[in-house]
Amino acid sequence: MIIWDVSPEIFSFGPFSIGSLNLGPFSVRWYGLLFAASFVIGFQIMNWIFKIEKKSEKDLNDLVWYMILGTVIGARLGHCLFYNPEYYLSNPLEILKIWQGGLASHGAAVGILTAMYLYSKKKVGQSFLWILDRVVITVALAGSLIRLGNLFNSEIIGIPTDMPWGFVFTLIDEIPRHPAQLYESIFYLISFFILINIYRKKTTKTEQGLIFGLFLILIFGFRIFVEFIKEDQTAFEQGMILNMGQILSIPLVAYGGYLIYKIKSLNQLKK
Repeated sequence: MIIWDVSPEIFSFGPFSIGSLNLGPFSVRWYGLLFAASFVIGFQIMNWIFKIEKKSEKDLNDLVWYMILGTVIGARLGHCLFYNPEYYLSNPLEILKIWQGGLASHGAAVGILTAMYLYSKKKVGQSFLWILDRVVITVALAGSLIRLGNLFNSEIIGIPTDMPWGFVFTLIDEIPRHPAQLYESIFYLISFFILINIYRKKTTKTEQGLIFGLFLILIFGFRIFVEFIKEDQTAFEQGMILNMGQILSIPLVAYGGYLIYKIKSLNQLKK
């Protein structure tokens, strides 16, 4: 087994105070660094794509802001409303305290879809599916980096295991567990290479919706599977046949399958 006693913090300094208000120490954490890196690397990938397809730098800058806002707002609202709605609806100001943690990938998915829809409405030659086919390439990589951040935080842990690669998360307990975060990170990285390779080979000839549909099947299909070896994230999930993450993933996988089926059907008609 592997002893995982890595600190979530890279470094910290402080505490700080303003008058009588104690702000506490300031720390730089692995999760925050990896989250920020996902946007930086994603920007470089989208810059490469936009240059290939001769899209303007202004469009790229606009897209980045839509992505950032859609991801952060969606992920935060998703965590609050999907996993603990009673508490956050009773204490709505707590939703704003994003620095205390709590982001949900399904909420991020909804936020990104909404943001990309609004973006596509303002851009000529960049339809909703066109932009999603390209953005999800970076999202798959971001998912890999963020799950590494979860590993550093010793959160979203797996169920106990006697496998030799079991992780003992010393911040949690002394029980060897599946490193579910690492499983997801590796699979999402593989998915990233699959998606970017499809784009690189077909470039502008890729059927609209193909990469997006495949992304939904790969990412959320694996999410359904991996949830079976994760500990429940909230108390209300105990005893459920499928947890909240699996329930939210099913319609996304189904829509991905529908998109690919529709594309294949249209290709058959053209023949």
